[in-house]
Amino acid sequence: MQYHNVSEALSALQAIEAKRSALSHAMAIIYFDSATVAPKNTTEGRAHTLGILSGYMYELVANPENTSLLSYLKEHEAELSLEEKRRSELFRKECEQLSRIPQAEFTEFQILLSKAGDVWEKAKIENDFPAFAPYLEKIVDFNRKFAAYYNPDIPAYDALLNEFEEGITMETLDVFFDKLRSAIVPLLAKIQTAKPIDDSFLSKSYPIETQRKYSEYLMEVLQIDRGYCGIAETEHPFTENFNNKDVRITTHYYENDIASSMFSVIHEGGHAIYELGCKDDYNHTMLAGGVSMGIHESQSRFFENLIGRSKAFIEYIYPTLRNFFPEQLDGVTADDFYRAVNKSTPSLIRTEADELTYCLHIMVRYELEKRLIGGTLTVAELPAEWNRLYKEYLGVDVPNDTMGCLQDTHWSGGSFGYFPSYALGSAYGAQMLHAMKNDLGNIEEKIASGDFSEIKAWLGERIHQHACLYAPGELLEKTCGKFDAQYYIDYLTDKFTKLYSL
Repeated sequence: MQYHNVSEALSALQAIEAKRSALSHAMAIIYFDSATVAPKNTTEGRAHTLGILSGYMYELVANPENTSLLSYLKEHEAELSLEEKRRSELFRKECEQLSRIPQAEFTEFQILLSKAGDVWEKAKIENDFPAFAPYLEKIVDFNRKFAAYYNPDIPAYDALLNEFEEGITMETLDVFFDKLRSAIVPLLAKIQTAKPIDDSFLSKSYPIETQRKYSEYLMEVLQIDRGYCGIAETEHPFTENFNNKDVRITTHYYENDIASSMFSVIHEGGHAIYELGCKDDYNHTMLAGGVSMGIHESQSRFFENLIGRSKAFIEYIYPTLRNFFPEQLDGVTADDFYRAVNKSTPSLIRTEADELTYCLHIMVRYELEKRLIGGTLTVAELPAEWNRLYKEYLGVDVPNDTMGCLQDTHWSGGSFGYFPSYALGSAYGAQMLHAMKNDLGNIEEKIASGDFSEIKAWLGERIHQHACLYAPGELLEKTCGKFDAQYYIDYLTDKFTKLYSL
């Protein structure tokens, strides 16, 4: 197609973006429904619908006519605004990658994932890894093939990592994780010789219906507009963003673990705050939504840990928490609760891990993913190797696959290369907190007052509103300087040294 001016070309791009957004919206709603309220035996019809919709998406994005549009925009790059240039760049990357994938393979993969999610959930509940293994083998094979399509000139796992965090490589992550491990392991050793923290009251009976009401309170405290953000229940908590006016978070309630849903809601709430803060003008364009999973996890873990597990926050919410659960927390002080929810001890479940040991859980997954994608570990060998690494890294014995290699939903969703984002996000968040304190002063006082407006405004101005306008590394540097994991190490060392009087 011939374009007579930049305005005409941008209108064509906008029309494609709008259709792409609508298809993504439809498929995301179907996924959200499947993970929350859909009856268990409804996979077949859903897979059929998703197969057709994903076919439409492929035809839209991989359309050969997009080449002339993108070429025209590239030739007239000097006439584009920063936003227009970035939209064009992001769409070009998506078109080039998807065009390299045969349509039949793309559709087959989407159908596979829609089935794999249900199989994984059942396998997890029933501790039946062999039932999920054939699906995981196919998902691993697809990821290897897609990585070669994305960028055949780099290792497959590097190509997958870049789908979640642009610019990240195994070489970078190896250095990052080595640095964390060298700080975390000796600190954890000191803690294990210190006086233990009593957290037994966290596992009393906390009625789930009351926990649901408390979740509503937490969302109110975080100033999340419930007119734009819903909360549902699922096996594995997640956040789904349709646009910045419709975000859904989920949680999972355990009667004998009040901290699980509490911090799940705060974590997913952090994701929601990011999405809701994206610039309105970017909706239905390539710029919509968070820029990377590392930046996204920096926001969720910022609210979950840097705010949610802080002494100031616990002291603020504790009176209301006791009103909800007076019998369970009888004789328990705010300081007791603060210490309990920050207790550090090696554990089995990533989502329940304390701040200090959390990255060790990520390191296990990182090592396994590298080897699965690299072809040096088979799916059949995965459970045993998972168990071996948990013993080596955390010193715990894994009793079954439900609490082991089946605990996370990510692989059933095809997401290889995602897990390192959690550790990167935690480190990003600590560096952001350092910069925020330099700008806003005493953050603890603001948290203790229950007024998060300045904190949210700081994050909104520097991170949230920009959505995908800047690459993650550029956005981080604009916000708080060049990435340095030492901020995270210093934060952990200071917090846990004080907590355990080391």
